[in-house]
Amino acid sequence: MNKLKELFLIDPDVTFLNHGSFGATPKPVFSVYRDWQSRLESQPVLFLGRELDGLLFEAREKLGRYLNAAADDLVFIPNATFGVNVVASSLKLDQGDQILTSDHEYGACDYSWESVCKKTGVNYIHQAISLPVQTDEVIIEEFWRGVVPQTKVIYLSMITSPTAVRLPVEKICERARKNGILTVIDAAHAPGQIPVDLQRVGADIVFGNCHKWMLSPKGAAFLYVRKEVQEIIEPLVMSWGIHATPETSTGSRFIDILQWTGTKDPSAFLSVPAAIQFMQDNHWDKVRFECHRLLRIAIEQICNVSNKKPLYPLESDFYAQMGIAPLPVTNLTVLKSRLYDEYKIEVPLIQWRESQFVRISVQGYNTMEDVDVLIKALRELLPQLKN
Repeated sequence: MNKLKELFLIDPDVTFLNHGSFGATPKPVFSVYRDWQSRLESQPVLFLGRELDGLLFEAREKLGRYLNAAADDLVFIPNATFGVNVVASSLKLDQGDQILTSDHEYGACDYSWESVCKKTGVNYIHQAISLPVQTDEVIIEEFWRGVVPQTKVIYLSMITSPTAVRLPVEKICERARKNGILTVIDAAHAPGQIPVDLQRVGADIVFGNCHKWMLSPKGAAFLYVRKEVQEIIEPLVMSWGIHATPETSTGSRFIDILQWTGTKDPSAFLSVPAAIQFMQDNHWDKVRFECHRLLRIAIEQICNVSNKKPLYPLESDFYAQMGIAPLPVTNLTVLKSRLYDEYKIEVPLIQWRESQFVRISVQGYNTMEDVDVLIKALRELLPQLKN
């Protein structure tokens, strides 16, 4: 993976183990992104007014092939948080209805649901899923205990943000469909980190980022809605698509109301095919395999330092390129500051329930030397902070 390090813009003086937060774009993809920006600026009226719909369709087609979804069931959005806001504000639920989620969800998305539920009287319920995780069947059983007759929507992350657990969303979506429950899946961390087949996932609605593990520029994400439920979606921003004419319509109400929301730079969206091509050119299945192997070593070694057990079976696929390792109770603010100030390590520290973790992301630009730097720092700092 050393050769890949040269293809990224990451500061070489920083041990960067935090790809999961905002991603990182390879130089060849970033170059394509800047080319799109130059083309936009050279003739913005032509580009935005007459060419853009066709260009976005081509980009959605390539994204659709990558995710196994039809181009007209996908629309580009700026980020996953935007996606959850579109969905939460679109659902027509009654007071007393329930949206069931887990206690492993991303805070910003939780806040979106909570805000809407506060206005409508809908109940937003966090069902506990315990750590360490054991099997898919145990997770499903724990989660399904929260389902009641009032449950109208299930919202879950494919890969959770605070705990980096790959949840069995395919099986949960299948069970929900049989029970007439709408499913909304947050795939912010999934595409690029694991193979994602939206037909196999079987969810009604999925939103996810392209700018994280798919390596596209910042500001590229997608919203997928199964054709049968697209009619429930309403835009956050009202624009021309609300009253699209035969001459201006893309042929899809779903695309019309969400694709054009006023003047913006679509270069990140149009660069997604270049990111997909970069992964194909660099044999990304092999890269992911090697990243997972390196992450397993990191988790094992951190557990040895902290004298704690791993939070998922290390031989399992509950984690991929991002994983957590437990830490002894300490001052996370001080630890994070010292990791960066003294060792130049960029890595998130997580407080979840009563537990504390370090969340390590291993991407193609990372090496064993990066893991060694983190282990050395934790071995030196944790005893000091404990004292």
